[in-house]
Amino acid sequence: MALLLPPVRGRLAIAGEWSPPRDDFQSLSPADLSQVVGAFPVATTSEVSAAVDAARAAFTNWRRTSRILRAECFDRLAQLIKRDTDALAELMARECGKNVTECRAEVVEGLHMVQYVFGTGRTPFGEVVASEIAEKDVTVRRKPWGVVAVITPWNFPFAVPLWMLGPSLLEGNTCVFKPSEDTPAVGQRLVELFAEAGFPAGTLNLVHGAGETGEALVRNPGVNVVCFTGSYDVGRHIQQVSAGMHDRTVAAEMGGKNAVIVCEDALLDLAVTAGILSAFKTTGQRCVSASRILVHESLIDRYQKAFVETARRLKFGDPLDPKNFAGPVIHRESVEKILRYNALAREEGATVLLDGGETAPAGAKGCYLSPFVYRTEPRPGMRVIREEVFGPHVALIPFRTDEDAARIANDTEYGLSMAVITESYRRMRFFRDECDYGMGYVNLPCIGAEVHLPFGGVKKSGNGHPSAAALVDAVTHKTAWTVNHGTDIKMAQGLTTAIYGGPA
Repeated sequence: MALLLPPVRGRLAIAGEWSPPRDDFQSLSPADLSQVVGAFPVATTSEVSAAVDAARAAFTNWRRTSRILRAECFDRLAQLIKRDTDALAELMARECGKNVTECRAEVVEGLHMVQYVFGTGRTPFGEVVASEIAEKDVTVRRKPWGVVAVITPWNFPFAVPLWMLGPSLLEGNTCVFKPSEDTPAVGQRLVELFAEAGFPAGTLNLVHGAGETGEALVRNPGVNVVCFTGSYDVGRHIQQVSAGMHDRTVAAEMGGKNAVIVCEDALLDLAVTAGILSAFKTTGQRCVSASRILVHESLIDRYQKAFVETARRLKFGDPLDPKNFAGPVIHRESVEKILRYNALAREEGATVLLDGGETAPAGAKGCYLSPFVYRTEPRPGMRVIREEVFGPHVALIPFRTDEDAARIANDTEYGLSMAVITESYRRMRFFRDECDYGMGYVNLPCIGAEVHLPFGGVKKSGNGHPSAAALVDAVTHKTAWTVNHGTDIKMAQGLTTAIYGGPA
């Protein structure tokens, strides 16, 4: 590990003021559970309410600020992220356990979101449409909802918050941000950069804590929009709580059980690389990670041999060593959950090809697991190939026809990401049209989102409001503005303007 840094002193940020540090809970490095990354406060219900009130108070002035001037705040933020890229990547690697090369790429992804938001500040954000009446001009404009609660996961603690904060703030909303309790240090550092970039007091407020803090934030009636990325159970709960609030919008991205489909004409080396990256980058802890690789029966024996040999060579170790492929999983609870699914694969009759387990490097005190790879035929009621695992756990599943592959791929309650490996444009089109997904890839891994594209899914993977560039539809509402340039009134649909019984 790199030289240990002093623990971060956790604070809340409300109305432009930082609270005194408190040590209600600790953030531990998953690579070494004896290493304290920082100590943080748990925001009380009254502190959450104060944060929402501060965002509400800042909303009027912020929405009245020129959209271009709001965007220029993001230009300043971009320069600060460039300045601190290495430090941010190292902090992220220490706190969430992702390899530092992945963390650096995530910082760049967050930077790209900020640059995208800055660039869109001078682009059109409405429409001019025709009226039935020649003397009328009609425009459609977007208006901000108000206060946006942003609740984010630990696995992308820098980029995902920016996917949500960027469009929300650019469009004139103000925000209350609750980072994951597993990565509060990265979240706090991000808010510090916003403050340094000159965002006005109260436009972005920070609260720390776990489920209780999130519950208080979601139940606060002053919140107009909730942007959430995390588990289906939590996302569903947020939607249920919000259902009774008539002016509440929820944008939720809630996990996946993603598949890579390797067709009979696939290039083998490309297919193996795509499968390895899909299954094991971030130690399999991406919502878009593949835990199923569907392989045509004519190719599966060759694919299986190459895939297992490659997976066996992967180095899982210190996340601050760029030579390692991946690091630990996030905490002991995840280790235990993944091991339970590994055992379930055996119970459900799978053939284990690579028996992953706890394999911490010598002297390490972290949450390390090696890849678990198995082969199985899909069977009705088989849980292990339908439920999200969120770890280095992957099934190789043979299929006979393209229709067979699409049926197997869709046989889950999720529909987030998928990839198809083929040289046939006809097959590409078939899977594009027949599979359930929000993001599809051809001859690529099923990971690799870009910020100017929508990020979201269908079924239990999302509720129709994607993150990243497409979030604008959730954090704004459209208004129609009709102006009459004539000296008398003419109505659409031929409606009469005669006022019977009125003046002669």
